[in-house]
Amino acid sequence: MNIKVIAFDADDTLWVNEPFFQETEKKFYQLMEAYLPAHSVAKELFKVEIANLGIYGYGIKAYILSMIEAALQISEKTVSVEAIEKILDFGKEMLDKPIELIDGVEDTLKALHGKYKLVVATKGDLKDQHKKLHESGLGHYFHHIEVMSDKQQTDYTKMLQRLEIQPSEFMMIGNSLKSDVLPVLQIGGHACHIPFHTTWAHEQIDHTIEHDNFREMVSITEVIALLDR
Repeated sequence: MNIKVIAFDADDTLWVNEPFFQETEKKFYQLMEAYLPAHSVAKELFKVEIANLGIYGYGIKAYILSMIEAALQISEKTVSVEAIEKILDFGKEMLDKPIELIDGVEDTLKALHGKYKLVVATKGDLKDQHKKLHESGLGHYFHHIEVMSDKQQTDYTKMLQRLEIQPSEFMMIGNSLKSDVLPVLQIGGHACHIPFHTTWAHEQIDHTIEHDNFREMVSITEVIALLDR
């Protein structure tokens, strides 16, 4: 491998994220329990989220807007103002969550820093992701942060053009096979999958991946040994 740039997904790769969404979703189920059982609320919320991705993109603010829309639909527009206020409070609570680094992240960045150009390549809200990176204390390890509207082949190709490297010189590390692995392999890059214990349904795929440029890992620290070969 002739790797020059290593990109890291942020949420659930560098720090904890998805569990906070799941905690909030449970609060939403309770808020809507007078209208529908939890599994039906979950189904309706997910449907609204997916429909809104092209409008709002990813992140907490998009999630809360979709939650308000789902509440209006589920209640047939009878949901109370107080309930809408609670949903807005859910979002503020999520935005104020302290950063919880995932085990091994800082050790890995220390080992790779100076040897490779390190990049954050993530989806989500621009302001929120920059805030998380600042509060994480990891910002000084990274040459560049790319908050992407999506993670498709074209998005990665544009990023590599800006970084002035070939796909064969690029490695992506993340917890999502759908966003962090498949499109990178498809353009000729390298990808490492480090599963997180919980993953949003939209990021899941139903098949295995076999590719010469693909590595499945248990811990992010395994990247160090891979690149030291």
